[in-house]
Amino acid sequence: MAIPQSLQSMLIGDEGSTRQKAARLVVDLANSAGASEFIEVNHAHVSGVSVITGGHGLRRFLSDLSDDESGVVKIPTSLNASGCDKDKMDEMQIDWPDFLKQQFEIIVAYEKLGIEATLSCTPYDRKQDIGGGIASWAESNAVCFSNSWTSMITNRESGLSALATALTGFAPKWGLHLEENRQPNIIVNVECKMDELTDWSILGDWIGKQVKPSWSLPWGPMPIIYGLPKKASFARKKALTAAAANYGSPMLWAEGLSPEMPSTAESGKANSMASIQGELIFTESDLRQRYEDLAPKGEVDLVVIGCPQASLEEIRMTAAAVSNHMELGKRIPNQRLWVFTSGENGELAEADGSLALLEEAGAVILRDTCPEVTPYNRKLFNHLLTNSLKAEHYLTSGLNRMPTSVASIVDCVRHAFDPSLATGTRPVLESKSSPSHASGKTLQSGELSIIGTSLPSQDKWSVTGRAMVTDVPITYLGYVNRDSGVIEEYGHPLDGQAIEDTILIYPKGSGSTVAPFVLMGLIYTGKGPKAIINRDVCPLTLPACSLLGVPYGHGFESDPCMQVNSGDLVEMSLVAGKVKLVILERATE
Repeated sequence: MAIPQSLQSMLIGDEGSTRQKAARLVVDLANSAGASEFIEVNHAHVSGVSVITGGHGLRRFLSDLSDDESGVVKIPTSLNASGCDKDKMDEMQIDWPDFLKQQFEIIVAYEKLGIEATLSCTPYDRKQDIGGGIASWAESNAVCFSNSWTSMITNRESGLSALATALTGFAPKWGLHLEENRQPNIIVNVECKMDELTDWSILGDWIGKQVKPSWSLPWGPMPIIYGLPKKASFARKKALTAAAANYGSPMLWAEGLSPEMPSTAESGKANSMASIQGELIFTESDLRQRYEDLAPKGEVDLVVIGCPQASLEEIRMTAAAVSNHMELGKRIPNQRLWVFTSGENGELAEADGSLALLEEAGAVILRDTCPEVTPYNRKLFNHLLTNSLKAEHYLTSGLNRMPTSVASIVDCVRHAFDPSLATGTRPVLESKSSPSHASGKTLQSGELSIIGTSLPSQDKWSVTGRAMVTDVPITYLGYVNRDSGVIEEYGHPLDGQAIEDTILIYPKGSGSTVAPFVLMGLIYTGKGPKAIINRDVCPLTLPACSLLGVPYGHGFESDPCMQVNSGDLVEMSLVAGKVKLVILERATE
């Protein structure tokens, strides 16, 4: 693999320590992905901004980087949403010591790297056209939107890999950069009307929930959808792709809506595409059932709109619904409606009068933040209502662990005006098990010695320890306790177990692109694993190992997730670029 001269110069430290670290990560990613070349990138978008997502791992890492004054980004780079609106701290009533101070520290550190503090999770929804070309974006909803509805191409990057590309201008050419990988792998037939904006959000999330563990989806679920209306607004497209991204979808196609449909999909039949893993039918019954399951069944404390951050269209829809109640002389009690949007869309909505109307009604307009990355005051808020399945997915995760219900914007606004619409005991968050948690592991016996590879940046090491093994991906953000390192995901084979001081073996990381910062935080505090093995190339795990020097292996000749038992005493050694994994003693149970 030939390394471009400018990247090589950064790799040997000619442009300072920060770019050297970034170049090392880019080369490590390229090697692990089997990329044969590097690609120059036009734009980057970095995630990991809120105090509650990146945590102390993010703050410490950024502090280390900001010491190098020459380490600034080489390409235009925007920044994801933060955890608060600095001008609305009284309204948000955040109960977190020094939250604003910590949030300010993170944003300033990014700005020192030359990153534009746009503080938006919707970089595709800005006044300027994002154009085409190659991007390196680390916000999952933005990845799915741009790949699906624009000519911009991006892999689903982690916050760290996007930052490394921003600092170097290069990314490995692999994954969705290659046309052969941009092919649908699920067929979805929609057999119901899709009249409400929230219908589109429900569909995106529903598709992800149907994925079977046996399906081969190397780049994530990539559905091709038939039966949707032939016209869809920006907000509907955004709702669909944002919710599909909940389960790792990096792109999708919709007949009549997509700029280009895959040529092999013209007939819409499963047997016309070799990559198709399954065919789904979304019916009126499915849609109604989801609304019933998600409907508020107890007292609602707060209504939140705008996840991802509300577009101008969504703000106007909310304002129109609010106006209908105001005409009857009603006002929203106790500021029960929060509308989240970007700074730029806030300016546009302010200019057309939408914000003034909402604020007159008693709503709170929050800029630069998003519902899923906000730390809610649990003395005040213990049951949220939203119009977004993206919000519901993450609010019920370990980020906030908050019961969350879903309804259309019109119904959300009704509940904001009238707290009596949902009465009774507030719901208790129920543990949710996913079909993807199904494990195929069986207890293994006998000797084992297998060979894999490591990272170019790692030279020689030898580690011995007890293995912790699963064949189910690990979701660090929200489902691994950032303080204790205990996996906290109902239904997961390792639920309740701590990863500390283990040789951790799992297929790959899943979920949010901020995962590497959570892993880094655990490593910094001694609560992380002593070594990690992945079965698959994992851009959510590899960056932390690359930057912090954690012994790392992947690409073994047989699947270590199936060959090794939890509790086995194993030795993992790196010599001459090859990782050797040997079982010294099998676990007794």
